[in-house]
Amino acid sequence: MAQPVRIGVVGCGSVMQGSYMPLAQSLQRKGLVELIAACDIEADRRSIVLDELGFARFSTDYADVVQANDVDLVLVLTSMPAHGEIARAALLAGKHVLVEKPMAVTLEAAAELVEIARTSPGHLLPAPHVVLSDTYQMMWKRVHRGDIGKVVLARAFYGWAGPDWTPWFYQPGGGSLFDLGVYNVTSLTGLLGPARRVTAMTGVAIPERMVGGKPIRVEAEDNAHVLIDFGGSAFAVVTTGFTIQQYQIPGIELYGTLSIVFRPANARSLHRSTAFMCLRSC
Repeated sequence: MAQPVRIGVVGCGSVMQGSYMPLAQSLQRKGLVELIAACDIEADRRSIVLDELGFARFSTDYADVVQANDVDLVLVLTSMPAHGEIARAALLAGKHVLVEKPMAVTLEAAAELVEIARTSPGHLLPAPHVVLSDTYQMMWKRVHRGDIGKVVLARAFYGWAGPDWTPWFYQPGGGSLFDLGVYNVTSLTGLLGPARRVTAMTGVAIPERMVGGKPIRVEAEDNAHVLIDFGGSAFAVVTTGFTIQQYQIPGIELYGTLSIVFRPANARSLHRSTAFMCLRSC
């Protein structure tokens, strides 16, 4: 790379600090990126962003990041309902955009982002990034070279008891399908192709929760079963929810017409895992 990629971040909470910053700082030490500007609605995060994480500037207005002339790539790491608006503004400003999942909380907003990205100078990259993992890549190669024959059934599972630190997970635009099930949907469509039909049952199973020490009413669905038809009588089901206390099963299982079983030898924990997968014969 002739020049390092200049990064701006919108949303400086746990996702940014715990997931993205270790990699960004590693890339910065190698001279591949520069940490230019960051934004968060919580002004008290300024000292962490500037003094501990090493950004040059901090703002509470995301426009200061997406409109900055010295920012090439915008990471959108806010709460889910804000993703679409900020990603749209960044694309229209000509930036590359990496947006956390989901890239928008309505089909209309997501479709608009895709259309803008077709002609925008910048690329649009939505999370999740599970398809880049070594385990997933191994699965993809084995499936597509026909190791288990035709895949006819699949099952995906991702859930836990639910977050208790911020209410937006349970408000409109939140929910377990956007937060958790999206990993399974992305993995399955990456392995098996686009969905032909989708049928789902979703609902609010636990109507009141304690978040931040206070009771809240749950408005976004916290419980879901999604049935996906990939065509050719190949079906998959996704089970997800903020309603699952614990489990010990693989995150994904694919059932094919040939007799073979594959389990990654280095898989340790099955609880809340999307990376662990199995290939099985029917």
